[in-house]
Amino acid sequence: MQNDIRKNPAFRSQFHEMCAKVGVDPLASNKGFWAELLGIGDFYYELGVQIVDICLATRPHNGGLISLQELCRLLCQRRKSAREAVSEDDCLRAISKLKVLGSGFEVISVGKRKLVRSVPTELNKDHNEILELAQAQGFVTVEEVEKRLSWPSGRVVDALDTLLDEGLAMIDKGHRDGIPRYWFPCVSSIASIVGV
Repeated sequence: MQNDIRKNPAFRSQFHEMCAKVGVDPLASNKGFWAELLGIGDFYYELGVQIVDICLATRPHNGGLISLQELCRLLCQRRKSAREAVSEDDCLRAISKLKVLGSGFEVISVGKRKLVRSVPTELNKDHNEILELAQAQGFVTVEEVEKRLSWPSGRVVDALDTLLDEGLAMIDKGHRDGIPRYWFPCVSSIASIVGV
């Protein structure tokens, strides 16, 4: 049974649902009965360490904000030799256990996308709306945000400057049309840039 739980994300999810129905948290303690019997505490501990490692490795490129989908893809790439599939549910469970490390590790929703934040930056409503807008192309322009969100120029520039200062955006002033583009690695795949 332990091997089934470690290798099969669907079975692992069903196991957690069953435990929730009877009021048991198998992850509450690594020394707990279920965690010891089934070895799942070790699985999520190991996954948590790998999540922290990936978040730290990608932070210079994404400012500490990575899509859950991208994080799972990078985890699966890293765990090829482990022969253990990792689902988004597994990532969410491991991340919930990282909260003991303090502020910084949490999952936030931006539109329909889930992002993992590994820095204690607070995003306000303006930042979230810009990130949601950027999901279509991976970038926005000042003019696009003004038009699509009906914001005055000062509000747009202020929000984009904050996102730049926090390392969540990069500015490209070299486009042939001369219009600066604000890129958001957290809403596009960055594995090719980072090499993790």
